[in-house]
Amino acid sequence: MALIRVKNLLLRTFIGFNPEEIDNKQDVVINIEIEADIPEEVLLADESDGIYNYKTITKQIIELVQDNRFKLLEVLTKNILDLIMADKRVVRARVEVDKPHALRFAESVSFEMEAGR
Repeated sequence: MALIRVKNLLLRTFIGFNPEEIDNKQDVVINIEIEADIPEEVLLADESDGIYNYKTITKQIIELVQDNRFKLLEVLTKNILDLIMADKRVVRARVEVDKPHALRFAESVSFEMEAGR
């Protein structure tokens, strides 16, 4: 079993339902933790065939976030989690999405979700 972490993935997307949020992209910061099954023979071969590729899933997440609009941080987080969990090699995943400056006196607001098999 392997634990993969993608830390502080900074992207821009349309997030929110206020008029200025609908018209302007905002920053979101995404942290991901993925527990994936990696067969021993893959580790012994030291080849990428059969391995859970963190670069591939990160590119898919970037596309999902940047190419869509979301009213709720919760929906964005759930969509990312569902995308990760679609791969049967994933045993457990946790996704946290921060929306910087969402509240006047706070650095950010975040939402976190986790799923497992």
